[in-house]
Amino acid sequence: MKFFNIEKTSEGKARAGEITTDHGKIQTPIFMPVGTVASVKTVHQRELKEDIKAQIILGNTYHLYLRPGMETMQDAGGLHKFMNWDLPILTDSGGFQVFSLASNRKMTEEGARFKSHIDGSYHMFSPERSMEIQRQIGADIFMAFDECTPYPCDYNQAKSSMELTHRWLKRCIEWTNDNPELYGYKQRLFPIVQGSTYSDLRKISAEVISEAGAEGNAIGGLSVGEPEEEMYRITDEVTDILPKEKPRYLMGVGTPWNILESIGLGIDMMDCVMPTRNARNAMLFTWQGVMNLKNEKWKRDFSPLDEFGTSFVDREYSKAYLRHLFVSKEYLAKQIASIHNLAFYLDLVKVAREHIIAGDFYEWKNSVVPILRQRL
Repeated sequence: MKFFNIEKTSEGKARAGEITTDHGKIQTPIFMPVGTVASVKTVHQRELKEDIKAQIILGNTYHLYLRPGMETMQDAGGLHKFMNWDLPILTDSGGFQVFSLASNRKMTEEGARFKSHIDGSYHMFSPERSMEIQRQIGADIFMAFDECTPYPCDYNQAKSSMELTHRWLKRCIEWTNDNPELYGYKQRLFPIVQGSTYSDLRKISAEVISEAGAEGNAIGGLSVGEPEEEMYRITDEVTDILPKEKPRYLMGVGTPWNILESIGLGIDMMDCVMPTRNARNAMLFTWQGVMNLKNEKWKRDFSPLDEFGTSFVDREYSKAYLRHLFVSKEYLAKQIASIHNLAFYLDLVKVAREHIIAGDFYEWKNSVVPILRQRL
């Protein structure tokens, strides 16, 4: 069974493909909703599958390790069974969360010692421990333990951090090779390219990661505050080096226009909390642009939430009604908006895929990006 198959390559770098896991196939390019603590916030698994049309979701190693803990996870039979999700799952390594705990962590060659945000207890993540936890979670795709640098980051810090990530990768691979899966299906390890916004470091890292021979590769350390142009430049340089025959995952990206530009640079997989986080703050992404549903202008707009939307909420609720729910601080507002945004993101990559196959992706992308960016 081939893990990744490229079906069509456009005139540039964009490509349409298919990833095959033991929990099902994923058509690429794909956006992956983030289910941090075994839940995509405010959304039922049934809605994820039937209305949003998610093909793969993310779990978070750091958060799941702290709660519910790995004993519970293993007793449940892994994350798929625990949350009743029978499609593919990807887990991050916990590296980004540890990075974001800057004031409560200590990095050494061995790993990262950090303080729990829940109860203040101390814990240690080494490459081996991250791999072990991700085995216990049981994701179809899991990530090598890396150090993510902040932005801005000086050259020497970026270089030493990248080299540490490369040394940790060797330990991740060794542990993974020595310890079989727990739940009877295959897990695939993706290493992560680092190097901040320095082209020479990114080139070195992309080459090291390529030589690791993994079944897929990820690009980390972007979308951490750098300008969009920098993110695109680095992504372009890295995808020139990473193996073309393997899926490329750009971590933590992004807005609808970020997603289309990244697809144009040869990215196959993306994830971001933005569609759900922004939804909870009344910001909706649509094919016409970005809407703030708290604005007065929607107060008496009884038209459907989104006439071009693909989910049931777009047809069944009006803009005025959703605005009312937000102003009234009703929980249902967050649910409706989250379902809408996630369904839109999945529709966005589906349509992008159709244009890649049709052969007019770049022409279409250039025409639609300015519209997506406008405020309604």
